[in-house]
Amino acid sequence: MDLSAINPVLLIASLMVAATPLLLAAIGELVVEKAGVLNLGVEGMMIIGAICGFAIAVETTNPYLGLLAAMAGGAVLSLLFAFLTQVALANQVASGLALTLFGLGLSALMGQSYVGIKPPAMAKLDIPFLTDLPIIGPILFGHDPVLYVGLALTAATWALLKYSRLGLILRAVGENHEAAHALGYHVVRTRVLAILFGGACAGLGGAYISLIRVPQWTEGMTAGIGWIALALVVFASWKPWRVLLGAYLFGGINVLQLNLQAAGVAIPVEYLAMSPYLITILVLVIMSADKSRAPASLGRIFHASQ
Repeated sequence: MDLSAINPVLLIASLMVAATPLLLAAIGELVVEKAGVLNLGVEGMMIIGAICGFAIAVETTNPYLGLLAAMAGGAVLSLLFAFLTQVALANQVASGLALTLFGLGLSALMGQSYVGIKPPAMAKLDIPFLTDLPIIGPILFGHDPVLYVGLALTAATWALLKYSRLGLILRAVGENHEAAHALGYHVVRTRVLAILFGGACAGLGGAYISLIRVPQWTEGMTAGIGWIALALVVFASWKPWRVLLGAYLFGGINVLQLNLQAAGVAIPVEYLAMSPYLITILVLVIMSADKSRAPASLGRIFHASQ
């Protein structure tokens, strides 16, 4: 066992990369749930985004087109969920579970011919002088552009929900859709747009895994990140900054257990592998001790004639 081989600077930089797909998916789901919709199909949308982004990036040799395709793929799949729950008025829990199963199966079919292929690399942002700073440079600068998009998206979501009229409408729809409808707000349209946003974020998170974090295609490679994103939104009390903190906590524990395995720590690999999930849930439960409540209309079906 050689713990001196673990570089804390590289560890922190790596945890930011590991946290990014979870952060993107969770922020998208937070907006969806703030609108009063529970979409359990995050895992399915992420894996579809992963294969759509990977396939387009390989075929066009352009990773940025791959990211756009991933967002489109996640949004299209979420549109199916929106139709089922907002037009056909199907049960949201059942529809979300079906979406995940459908996404996992469809991605496996689509990805058969892409196994073993390496996608085009995405250049990292190299900021002169800042990247070369000791300690701070490797941690905060020199990452891929999508990582910074995730951070900016978190800040923008917080500002939108707290200060903008659109955020007020979104929260009103999520808290009491009957009252929002009576005031003249378009409940279904608001929810459909939120669902599309959540799908695009989940697709982008999936493509981050297949194009940047683990640049290859493997069936089921999201490995439960979508389910962790769902739990993260709840345990973070529907607050964007807590989602960011929880995502970085998960990323840190996940990267740490990999480093501990490499250092030869005498702990069974299975225990190390499950530790990110157990510790993240434990800490986030403690963080949510203020009992902040969920949106009152979360999961409830809305019909304009009611």
